[in-house]
Amino acid sequence: MEALAKLLNANGLLVAFAVVGLMMWTSYFISKRLTFGRIHGSAIAILMGLALAFVGGVQTGGQKGMADLPMLGGMGLMGGAMLRDFAIVATAFEVDVVLAKRAGLIGAIALGLGTLLPFVLGVGVAMAFGYHDAISLTTLGAGAVTYIVGPVTGAALGADSAVIALSIATGVFKAVLVMVGTPFVAKLIGLDNPRSAMVFGGLMGTVSGVSGGLAATDRRLVPYGALTATFHTGIGCLVAPSIFYLIVKALMGN
Repeated sequence: MEALAKLLNANGLLVAFAVVGLMMWTSYFISKRLTFGRIHGSAIAILMGLALAFVGGVQTGGQKGMADLPMLGGMGLMGGAMLRDFAIVATAFEVDVVLAKRAGLIGAIALGLGTLLPFVLGVGVAMAFGYHDAISLTTLGAGAVTYIVGPVTGAALGADSAVIALSIATGVFKAVLVMVGTPFVAKLIGLDNPRSAMVFGGLMGTVSGVSGGLAATDRRLVPYGALTATFHTGIGCLVAPSIFYLIVKALMGN
């Protein structure tokens, strides 16, 4: 057992890939056999990951969930910014530029609304729960944009770690909601072509939520939705800790 533990500890990244692969296989099996495809496997995988992160945090009293366990230390690298950003950028290589241009002005408008409206909603909910300082409100509003924009904004403004954690939780909840709900509303909103997928990605903004939801709807639409959703994340990271923060600060007076 000691030799096995040393082997696993020395090959943390390979172990991480194996564990995540097993989780994904289990998630898609559950999706197919128990939900008959109504809940996409990616949504189930996210919920499983959150549960394991909670268990890991409770067991170790640490800050990184399962990555705090020596045997699963590779989770920290696999789930880090490098591989995450690589996966996001890789989706753009499947986009047909001719079809992408058809989004035109409406795609740009969708990006703007998809950034502003969730932020305003997030700030409103944060105020309802007793937050009144500009830094916390901006961080939580940014979390409603995406779970990446939230911590980026919080780190830039010097927000409390608890507030940053709440912003991440808000973004994750949004991602899961979009991922699970997309297949149910796709027909109602005409989500059946690249143009509508790009508009949808711009409005929703969460790359993981949009990608998983479109994969469960029509996987050919995934690159188009992910493309504008990725731009949405970039725009949020630019305007939330700067323009949005200054507006909130001016309105709150602190």
